[in-house]
Amino acid sequence: MPVSILKQREYLIASVQSALTDTEVIELRDALLSEVAKHRARGVIVDVAALDVIDSFVSRSLSTVARTNRLRGAKTVVVGIQPDVAAAMSQFGLTLDSIDTALDLEAGLELLDG
Repeated sequence: MPVSILKQREYLIASVQSALTDTEVIELRDALLSEVAKHRARGVIVDVAALDVIDSFVSRSLSTVARTNRLRGAKTVVVGIQPDVAAAMSQFGLTLDSIDTALDLEAGLELLDG
């Protein structure tokens, strides 16, 4: 899977390294939910800076992760959305409902610490 999940303090950081197939998106979703339980994480950061496209399936999957994590006491932040990707998402009406976003990993960590 082209995503590494690291633990830093009470947070998990998932860094997407390349475009994901639908199967890999599902694997990421399941892995994040499992790792939150395993490590009793307080927060999750998903770094999508390497993605050239965030389609409706990825958007819905990230929203599902955020809602499920919130029910388990962990906040989810998506970081690194590229300007062109954000513009395309906006143009097509795609949203990341219930997910906080930040420019980069540092800003995401500040958001979780806040």
